Amino acid sequence: MTDTVRHDIPADLLQPLWLRSRESLADDRLIYDPVAAAACTHCSLKPECLEGNVSQQQLLHASLTLICDRQIQQFLRRHPDGRIISLGSGLDTRFYRVDNGRCRWFDVDVGENLLWRQRLFHRSERYRMFPGSTTDLSWLQALPSMPGVPVMVLCDHALLAASESELAHVVQSLACHFGRFELCLVLAGDLCQSPLAGKMGIDKPYRHALRDPRRTLLQWVPWATAVGRYSPMDTGCSRWRPWQRWLARLPGLKFRMLPVLLHIRL
Repeated sequence: MTDTVRHDIPADLLQPLWLRSRESLADDRLIYDPVAAAACTHCSLKPECLEGNVSQQQLLHASLTLICDRQIQQFLRRHPDGRIISLGSGLDTRFYRVDNGRCRWFDVDVGENLLWRQRLFHRSERYRMFPGSTTDLSWLQALPSMPGVPVMVLCDHALLAASESELAHVVQSLACHFGRFELCLVLAGDLCQSPLAGKMGIDKPYRHALRDPRRTLLQWVPWATAVGRYSPMDTGCSRWRPWQRWLARLPGLKFRMLPVLLHIRL
């Protein structure tokens, strides 16, 4: 690929990549993503990527990225040869950030997104891509057999566009297919549609709004064990401090105002 090639990537696919690239340049950065930065040099930035409160959107996206990265890293410390399945991965570069040199990684997304991945990112013998989506789960049957191998399934943004009934179907289908595994999902609280949440970095409406996402998730799979729930504000970044002071008066609100990462073990 020459430096003159510029890819015209859809804005909703490109913006998360660009936000991670932008975060990598911050003095108090939460993540360092040189792969995203390198990929962005070959992409034409769309005007839509610059709409809204970009700095706050960047902070929210980087915070969610960080707490997801940490769960994968902790899983791989316990299970160095484990399998990671990233559902609705888009142009995520998590494999390159957290790879331990031993795990096997599977990115699942619609075919068009996978084509962009092939153009922008280098290949690895331990990394595979599968066409699929959160609405058509037939891709589960295409996965290689994983008997007795520790598995973690991660969906960090794609399910924010799913309704509550669609969420339940995905979670229960995964539980039936894998049996024993770990699941990390980013879900939306019931106050994510509020104007205040918009000021905190939410730039588009979500299709579900759960007052207690963890309780709802455990109702769908009552045999599961809750491992943890994590708010973007838990990252400890000083850029969250004004919001942390304000929300400290209302315990639990941070799990309703912003998307939350839920980690369960089945």
